[in-house]
Amino acid sequence: MNTVIWALVVLGVLIFVHELGHFLVARLVGVRVLVFSLGFGPRLAGWTAGEGGTEYRLSAVPLGGYVKMLGESDEEDEESTPLTPEEASHSFAAQKVWSRIGIVFAGPGFNFIFAFAVLVVAFMLGVGETLPVVGSVSRGMPAEAAGVKVGDRVLAINDQPISRWEVLSQTIRNSDGSPLRFTIERPEGAMLLTIQPRIQEMTNIFGEPVRTLLIGIGPGSSSEFVSYSLTQAMRRGAEQTWRMTEMIVTGVWKLITRAIPADQIGGPLMIAEMAGKTAEQGTSSMLFFMALISINLGILNLLPIPVLDGGHLFFFLIEAMKGTPVSEKVRMHANRAGMFLLIILMAWAMKNDLTRMFPMQ
Repeated sequence: MNTVIWALVVLGVLIFVHELGHFLVARLVGVRVLVFSLGFGPRLAGWTAGEGGTEYRLSAVPLGGYVKMLGESDEEDEESTPLTPEEASHSFAAQKVWSRIGIVFAGPGFNFIFAFAVLVVAFMLGVGETLPVVGSVSRGMPAEAAGVKVGDRVLAINDQPISRWEVLSQTIRNSDGSPLRFTIERPEGAMLLTIQPRIQEMTNIFGEPVRTLLIGIGPGSSSEFVSYSLTQAMRRGAEQTWRMTEMIVTGVWKLITRAIPADQIGGPLMIAEMAGKTAEQGTSSMLFFMALISINLGILNLLPIPVLDGGHLFFFLIEAMKGTPVSEKVRMHANRAGMFLLIILMAWAMKNDLTRMFPMQ
């Protein structure tokens, strides 16, 4: 039950943030918003703010949301009474193309802003940092040859202070392969060791073979809880947002090019399971997870697939270059194809989730 609750909380917050982006920018440029809905399908509850104002709605299917704007589609105009000149000036269709682009882009954009904000909060609340203490030394590797021992703490590499294991690892991988001068702390005192990194083949997070620089050490269990100042948290938050974005973009591209098998695609059941497990690890872990899913949502919505924000942006950019909008017939056929593709992807993701949860014996 906790898993379901946390999944609804995570998805609900992220959907709200996404739609809030569309809503706020639409209001900013003077577009009248008819409906702000969390979820699709039948209306469960809601209220309307002011006469002729926005209806804020909670709907039955909690797998998305939408903002319905005046004059957003020709179908709406055909089914309703003609708009007065005053109403038409506040319709989505009447706005300049760059205003419409801004409204559509604001949804994914808010997902990135939200991710950065919650990461800043997470770093300010405090995160567990693995200390640069050696927990294992691989046989036959440069660290063993140089005399590194389990329990050694790395204070600096080439006189650059090392405060956590992540920095130690990145420093080695990003070096040019030249010998590195390690300042090591032991009970008997500090000492200097020179270690020559070795190029080694290993697999990355996508299961692909990569060549990287290693010295043959692993982290220990030593860690500390570190809280950062606002300035430090903003810097760390920006770095982490970029790192997550880069990882997700790479992963999506590898899925598209089939470098990663399609059975790695996850759906709402996997998100629900991860949300429940992450919530048990504490507030900061949950905030990191929400940031990751928020960035994922933003990137996927920017894909140039009709019916997604990226598809609308693609048509609007064509309009901006041509000076005339893409025909309604072309958009209609493209939206049908896009919806068909999304249904296939959702079904495939659900199948993968069920296969992971109930593996065949």
